[in-house]
Amino acid sequence: MCGRFTQMLPWRDLVALYRLTDKIKSRNTEARFNVAPTQTVPFVRLEDDGAQTVDDGRWWLVPHWAKEMPKAAMFNARIETVDTSPAFRDAFKARRCLIPADGFYEWTKAEDGGKDPWLIQMPGGAPYAFAGLWAHNTRLPTPITSCTIITAPSIAPISQIHDRMPIILDPSVFDAWLNPATPAENLRGILGHHLDGQMQMHRVSRDINSSRFTERPAPIVNSL
Repeated sequence: MCGRFTQMLPWRDLVALYRLTDKIKSRNTEARFNVAPTQTVPFVRLEDDGAQTVDDGRWWLVPHWAKEMPKAAMFNARIETVDTSPAFRDAFKARRCLIPADGFYEWTKAEDGGKDPWLIQMPGGAPYAFAGLWAHNTRLPTPITSCTIITAPSIAPISQIHDRMPIILDPSVFDAWLNPATPAENLRGILGHHLDGQMQMHRVSRDINSSRFTERPAPIVNSL
């Protein structure tokens, strides 16, 4: 799963990954060290004219057909069922997105029974993009735009601490992933172009276990 992530770098560094206008590049945002489900997050999608744009959505997908807010966890979509699950299959066909990040957290159980958080990043804390889906719902009393992150079985080194992880796309497949005209049979192959084998991780303070904690977590000297 992916239940928390970070957006610590300046916005201009994050959007350097994408083909965005100068107006969007000047967007003013603050570093976020503990993004949690149901919070509003930026995501990149295609406009009708094919231009990339940044939108904001609730990190907990609300399908376009839903008449009430989902009670089931919708902040992640499993790669195994993303194309068949009623909750995600419409978005998988035509409303795919990229969710900017520069870190995410997973937890291991400690000897004292507590949970130790690990911050997982690319070398140097470089920004990257999760493979995501988005939806816009107008059936609720208040229209809502939302998104979710696609997860897959983890590989090393993350498999040492957790059996699943978010899919981190290679920039070379960004355009094909975003394009609603990309043939459905190509999508799983695109999701195989990931960068997760390059990840590094280190423990951080348990302060981050609370979604209310918004500061930079202190590092713990115990890295893999």
